[in-house]
Amino acid sequence: MTGPVRSRRLYVFADESGDMVFSRNGQASRYFILVTVGALDCAIGDALQSLRRDLAWQGVGLDREFHANEDSQAVRDRVFPVIASHRLRIDATVLEKSKAQPHLTSAKERFYQYAWHYHFKRLAERFDGRFDEVLVVTASLGTKRERRSFRAAVVDVAAQALPRVTHQVAAWSAASDPCLQAVDYCSWAIGRKWERGDDRSHKLIAPKIKSEFDLF
Repeated sequence: MTGPVRSRRLYVFADESGDMVFSRNGQASRYFILVTVGALDCAIGDALQSLRRDLAWQGVGLDREFHANEDSQAVRDRVFPVIASHRLRIDATVLEKSKAQPHLTSAKERFYQYAWHYHFKRLAERFDGRFDEVLVVTASLGTKRERRSFRAAVVDVAAQALPRVTHQVAAWSAASDPCLQAVDYCSWAIGRKWERGDDRSHKLIAPKIKSEFDLF
């Protein structure tokens, strides 16, 4: 007699590097980069929580969650090895905003959905047939109205890309889930490489990066 068959479950955590400002004011980012981290479990989140407690005992990082852009280099030097030690799949889709067609940049929601469509379509093709359940968790951003629109965009994309797979889409603050803090670090490292030519942190996670696709 065989036991119950366990569902093959995939977790996909997502964050972005850059902004969706399309005016050339000298302050907007050159790129908008969508990054996902795929994992079979949430062990990376547990490990980061443990690291955060260890750092707290050392009197470091007492006031907030991990956030690569605001953390000190000393903290980054502790976080990146934890990310690199886990079984993860990192994928990135890079959009150089100046090359986007005007109809895509007329609304943030339209541009965001466009980025997700091409990113998630490629991702779904790679794990098609391998999983029964997929949970997609995005780091929430923007105003309350924008957050609803962005989540609706991902829901629509997931429904198209995963027609035969049970899936759910959630949008949470990065502070609420350490797995989102892991993808924040990944998107920061990839963003630094593209925006500034600084690949120091990118090299630390490079073995986990399975795709880094320049869409335009």
